[in-house]
Amino acid sequence: MAAAITVASSAIDAQTPFLPLQEDTVDGAVDYKGCPAIRSKHGRWRSASFIIGQSTATAAANVNAWSGFGSLFPVIGAIIADSFLGRYRTIVVASFIYILGLGLLTLSAVLPFNSEANSVKTRTGMLSDSVPFQTISIFFSLYLVAIGQSGHKPCVQAFGADQFDGQDPQESKAKSSFFNWWYLGMCLGPLLVISVLNYIQDNVGWGLGFGIPCIIMTIALVIFLLGSQTYRYVISSEERSAFVRIGRVFATAGRNWRIKQPAIDVEEEVQGFFPSQGSEQFRFLDKALVATNSSDEDGKACCKSEVEEAKAVLRLFPVWATSIVYAIVFSQSSTFFTKQGLTMDRSLGSDFSVPPASLQSFISLSVVVFIPIYDRIIVPIARTYTGKPAGLTMLQRIGTGMFISAVSMVIAAVVERKRLETALEHGLVDMPNITVPMSVWWLVPQYVLFGISDVFTMVGLQEFFYDQVPTELRSVGLSLYLSVFGTGSLLSSFMVSIIDKITGSNGQDSWFSSNLNRGHLDYFYCLLAGFSVIEITLFAYFAKSYIYNRKTTI
Repeated sequence: MAAAITVASSAIDAQTPFLPLQEDTVDGAVDYKGCPAIRSKHGRWRSASFIIGQSTATAAANVNAWSGFGSLFPVIGAIIADSFLGRYRTIVVASFIYILGLGLLTLSAVLPFNSEANSVKTRTGMLSDSVPFQTISIFFSLYLVAIGQSGHKPCVQAFGADQFDGQDPQESKAKSSFFNWWYLGMCLGPLLVISVLNYIQDNVGWGLGFGIPCIIMTIALVIFLLGSQTYRYVISSEERSAFVRIGRVFATAGRNWRIKQPAIDVEEEVQGFFPSQGSEQFRFLDKALVATNSSDEDGKACCKSEVEEAKAVLRLFPVWATSIVYAIVFSQSSTFFTKQGLTMDRSLGSDFSVPPASLQSFISLSVVVFIPIYDRIIVPIARTYTGKPAGLTMLQRIGTGMFISAVSMVIAAVVERKRLETALEHGLVDMPNITVPMSVWWLVPQYVLFGISDVFTMVGLQEFFYDQVPTELRSVGLSLYLSVFGTGSLLSSFMVSIIDKITGSNGQDSWFSSNLNRGHLDYFYCLLAGFSVIEITLFAYFAKSYIYNRKTTI
């Protein structure tokens, strides 16, 4: 009998592969071989550390390359990643394109593309005004960089956050912390650029200035690839893509616009659905639960989970829209703040004058200083009172930053009023080229408050748009976050143009007069502060009624 049991046991063992039951796997994630991801071996901070290096390198490269056109592409890159290639492959392909663009940009700045007879000799190379090849090469390089950014920007951060399981209590805390440290890495890049690369470009040459970011990006890609075996790769359990599912809900609901509520109630009862708070929003989408008369695939009814998924996406847009004023305020730091600094006393000692644009480094510096304070001190304290893994909910965090941003505009208005009074007091109103005897350090508090508000709102928006979209669309979610600031920048330019025309009519000095001593930036800052108050009020209204689509974030 014992021998028979042994033989039977051996036969079973031969047919059944050994499964490490003691290993805890992560739902919806696989490793690089396609096997279930093991919690102790894949993902978390070990894997995320390979990815965070990409943030600093990317930020350093962004400042030294053409990024304006690239801001139009992230949504396209995110759609390609979430629908076809996946985030990992998109990051690798986009990084190669990025590096190729930076490499060609370096060559364009170094190589003489023409003979000396048709060129002007400069300290850093040969410039031509007759042969267009170098110009074409530069623009081609910039387009490559833009294409690389389109896949890189929305995917790297999403892939890094994928390394943490939001359903696990401990990893949920770590995921929220990841967004903090990611943004810190993003701010270290500009600090590096301002302190090192700008000097190299001005004093050594643009070739080396572009070459260094190219080398940094190459090293970052190698580091990223080294972590491939440790990453968690998110997989979808759905047969249809999220784009198809959500689009089909809207299309079916549109076709069923004549359907009455009783028919919807019957269909919900058939599917065994029990009403919830979230289901009461956007009830018009519930019409998609009823099949149309068509016999094809499009005529089939949508299931309740698909309808709720579409509602979750629709709930994002009030938050997106009410965040635009914050983005408009954010865009002022690189424009009017710098112009103010140009008119003020920038001397530091007897021989050195502070470049006004370098004051923007206080934003990055305050982020770098404040993020560890927020992550290691404020969050644990808040967690003891709220019981939430991240201390504050994502919307509470975003709203806090909006409030700080409004305060920064009030302070900016007060400082500008003081600058105008100083100019008037010293008879400098009509002498814009004479330095106003007021230290440029008066501007530092508003820069610092900008940085602190970024830690709350900027990082909060990143986490919110990552977390609240369907799992397969997280790259798209982060591209929506990027679009907030692209839209805000465009609206800021439009607003300035309109105000300039209105206030500068009838021979009057515009608020944005080229002679700032006769302008009124203080009025503009007060206007932005007023818009911020309206923004906060509307945001609070929508945030109060917002239903999170994942329990770990409530």
